[in-house]
Amino acid sequence: MFRKQIKEAVKPVSFSLEAGQTIGFIGANGSGKSTLARMLAGVVEPTSGVIKVNGEVLDYKDYQTRCKLIRMIFQDPNSSLNPRIQIGRILEGPLKRNTSMSPEARQSRVKDTLLRVGLLPEHAYFYPQMLATGQKQRVSLARALILQPSIIVADEALNGLDMAMRSQIINLFLELQQEMAISFIYVSQHIGVVKHITDKVMVMHEGEVVEKGVTQEIFTNPQHSITQRLLESHFNAPTHDRKQRISAATPKIEC
Repeated sequence: MFRKQIKEAVKPVSFSLEAGQTIGFIGANGSGKSTLARMLAGVVEPTSGVIKVNGEVLDYKDYQTRCKLIRMIFQDPNSSLNPRIQIGRILEGPLKRNTSMSPEARQSRVKDTLLRVGLLPEHAYFYPQMLATGQKQRVSLARALILQPSIIVADEALNGLDMAMRSQIINLFLELQQEMAISFIYVSQHIGVVKHITDKVMVMHEGEVVEKGVTQEIFTNPQHSITQRLLESHFNAPTHDRKQRISAATPKIEC
């Protein structure tokens, strides 16, 4: 008889993240970085381990609490936004399901959030297919922000955007982080962007974290051969310095 082999998509991993910080998960395709991000967001159920937010254990099946604390921005806004539903209704949905806000308060939150991500209140009456890709990703960010979460998980959220639009979204991430003390978990193969926007980085390979630490230190003096190869393959062009952030003195987030 042959015994079924079980392969771990993500091996045991531990990290902590302060409010207002960003951690980046980097690695090649199949490294497990997106699977780990989806576990944190509740899209994939972990087989073991715990996630703590502000010192409290977050149960996988506690959907309402998770939705309020951790939100996710998916890679492709064209497939993650329902083309048959107006933007305003897309944004209002999480408020209906997870809060006791009145219809008037929900409408006000929707308009305020659209303005916060650089869109107009009138965009609430648009359908996704009426928007450009960059605008759709702003809607995705608005949907992530609508419940005012502690953490936003962004899985390759800048893919498919041109350089100008990518820079605008990055600056928007940084501005919102300073304003709201949100923690970002950013998953990407774009090493230059990770260097620019993250405080910490974890390098993954075949489901295992092979190196982690402060971004500047890891990128300046990589110790693991996987990290060295990733950096060598990406840094053929000038990179950008890390943008200064305002630190937030709030409870740390542990995963």
